[in-house]
Amino acid sequence: MPCRAMQGGSGAGLWAQVPGREPCIAAAASEGKASVAATLRAALCGRLTMSEAAVADTRRLNSKPQDLTDAYGPPSNFLEIDIFNPQTVGVGRARYTSYELRMRTNLPIFKLKESCVRRRYSDFEWLKNELERDSKIVVPPLPGKALKRQLPFRGDEGIFEESFIEERRQGLEQFINKIAGHPLAQNERCLHMFLQEEIIDRNYVPGKVRQ
Repeated sequence: MPCRAMQGGSGAGLWAQVPGREPCIAAAASEGKASVAATLRAALCGRLTMSEAAVADTRRLNSKPQDLTDAYGPPSNFLEIDIFNPQTVGVGRARYTSYELRMRTNLPIFKLKESCVRRRYSDFEWLKNELERDSKIVVPPLPGKALKRQLPFRGDEGIFEESFIEERRQGLEQFINKIAGHPLAQNERCLHMFLQEEIIDRNYVPGKVRQ
């Protein structure tokens, strides 16, 4: 049944009730509401009634609410590596700085989901050389060796200056996060040993790690 026009004022004249049907639009109360009237006419005189349209909109909004576990739980896949707590030990040519390396992950490829080891700069050099020899990835550069800082008769602490140690710590952290985040590197035994075993076996047999 077609919509029935109805004369009226500004409010009541906008609608006409047809027996047995949903409300239909009659006419805009003023010229300024012509576009609103056209929009309502399309909604009310089409296949969807006003109540049906409202239900459809509500269904779109009634999605599953996010609980605290979803909002604050760990992501589906994550790998976090922090380098901190530098310590300088030894004297003379046997003096060196080591760093604590802590890893947290839920990736199935890693045997331990949390680990903490201590590594020095030469250990990072070993890892870089192993990956360049056995893997197909492009290994990022390490922070420089700072050879000038190792010259004798310097007026400062050289490579043992706190500012330099912090700069190197940041560079090593960036290096290992790039390496460990690479899917191909994650299959290398040398990376797993570097990240999760207390002592690095330099005589290990290179190979791939299987899940």
